[in-house]
Amino acid sequence: MRDADRTPRPNRPNRPNWRDDRPSRRDRHDPSDPSDPSDPSDPTDPSVPFDPFDPYGGNRGRGRSGWTAAERRLLAVMRGCGDDPRVAAAARALSHGGEHAALWLAAGLLCAAADRERRSGWLRGTALVAAAHLASVAVKQVVRRPRPLLPAGEPLVRTAGRHSFPSSHAASAAAAAVTFGVLRPAGRAVVRPLAAAMCVSRLVAGVHYPTDVAAGALLGGLLAHGGTPWLSGCVRPSVGVRPSGEGSPSGRGRPSAPGRPSGGGRRV
Repeated sequence: MRDADRTPRPNRPNRPNWRDDRPSRRDRHDPSDPSDPSDPSDPTDPSVPFDPFDPYGGNRGRGRSGWTAAERRLLAVMRGCGDDPRVAAAARALSHGGEHAALWLAAGLLCAAADRERRSGWLRGTALVAAAHLASVAVKQVVRRPRPLLPAGEPLVRTAGRHSFPSSHAASAAAAAVTFGVLRPAGRAVVRPLAAAMCVSRLVAGVHYPTDVAAGALLGGLLAHGGTPWLSGCVRPSVGVRPSGEGSPSGRGRPSAPGRPSGGGRRV
């Protein structure tokens, strides 16, 4: 076959937003020419390179959306907090502890071994935390949102997967805050701040968008609230609570006073 009979193949560069082999506006722009009206930073140009803060590509050719710009600013601020060595160390510790919900699963099993009266409840609560983690992993496989690409610096920790939405750390932390708070209300003052700190650590580490963390916390919280009736049968009333009708102000259930001896008159 002669070369003239061959059908030429289109030139398709291996990049997310290929259009054709025409020079982009960035290549055509001449900053030294004041009469050149083109702006290489114009987001409406379809030849603008792939935006890491717009992973879906839905804003290319239409301008940036408000929530994408807000997320980028918030993520940059939170990642900047990690420049402090103490903040970075705390973020790494929380991120490593929450990997695969290890911290919450270990805490639930430890409480189940120590609290025999509520052992069944702790095991069920631990199962709800594991279910929240697995649910977030399943959603990640459907959405497949890539991790943030930080132009200012590298993430503080490595991630177990490439997908970002929703945050599994936030899902398991929110589920643990709900279930463990139902089983041991006195521990809410410890569990809830720890769960919130774990959610924030994923932003400081630079491995999640703010919407990833919010969606993960919402998913874990809703799943745990849905499983609360499953835990209610394992929670016993606190010590010191009187049964209904006993010692009530209405007088029902009050033991009768001992009667006076029969025989009538007073003794002299």
